[in-house]
Amino acid sequence: MAAITIIIPFYQRQAGILQRALTSISKQVFQDFDILIVDDESPLPAENELQTLGDKDRARIRVIRQANAGPGGARNTGLDNVPGSSRFIAFLDSDDEWAPLHLSNAFEALTRYDADCYWGSIEGGEGFSYHFGIAELAKSPDATRLSAQPSLIEVPDVASVMLKDWAFLHLSCMVIGRPLFEKIRFEAELRLAAEDVLFFCDCILAAKRVLLCEDVGALRGEGMNIFHSIDSASPQFLRQQFNTWTALNTLEQRFSQRPQDIASIRSYKNRARRQAIWSQVGQLRRRRFPQFGLLAKWAWRDPAILQSAVQLAVSKFTP
Repeated sequence: MAAITIIIPFYQRQAGILQRALTSISKQVFQDFDILIVDDESPLPAENELQTLGDKDRARIRVIRQANAGPGGARNTGLDNVPGSSRFIAFLDSDDEWAPLHLSNAFEALTRYDADCYWGSIEGGEGFSYHFGIAELAKSPDATRLSAQPSLIEVPDVASVMLKDWAFLHLSCMVIGRPLFEKIRFEAELRLAAEDVLFFCDCILAAKRVLLCEDVGALRGEGMNIFHSIDSASPQFLRQQFNTWTALNTLEQRFSQRPQDIASIRSYKNRARRQAIWSQVGQLRRRRFPQFGLLAKWAWRDPAILQSAVQLAVSKFTP
């Protein structure tokens, strides 16, 4: 009968990564939690990582093993199996670690201010320097300071802020309440990109109150990461950009009644188209065939990609 259920999707090849995450959980000041680990057909089984745990720690962990469904599918399985007694759920990527006060700050904030959506800040290495802290948002004149400890702020229309740059949000810093986790799920088919952004958006739009904490909630790890292992030369890059466009197209539908936000979404969609075209130009330069099947599928759904191809070709050959 725990207040918070922690959901950890697991797919790793290196031993010890999950143990570090679990160690950071055991050091939490707030201890009223249980843990759901969803083994997404990991090459290294999650059970192997639990063998050194004591009986007390092992008793609060449930492992669900499933056929590989990607990180969004694994998180959905976790959400589908949250005990009825849990008031909140917290996500933790298996290669990330929590700061000791993360759950304490989240629980206090959510209960004190009657909120159902919370993010702490994240710190990472140089490979993840694009993440900026929520402290940057606190400098905005629109931000409202709620408390100094934990260092909580509230930002009006955080959905619009997210669309301009969602780097301040991360799943390992996210805690949500039952009204959200009972009904909102990840778009699991978008497994190479953007399923988390759609989930953020859906939670923000459905939440009665969203709180942001400047205090560090999580430390970014560098284990198995599908998104960051794909570059423009990868065969998966075009699929990643197509999935990104698909997610953005869904976002545009979500925000259809908010015209002030459509321009940001369309700008991201144009960037996905351009990056897709340039990746296939790169394929030709490397004497490889472009991925005509996926390009045709994209063009069928989104004829604007053909216009992007023409514009890039004109810019290339115009003196």
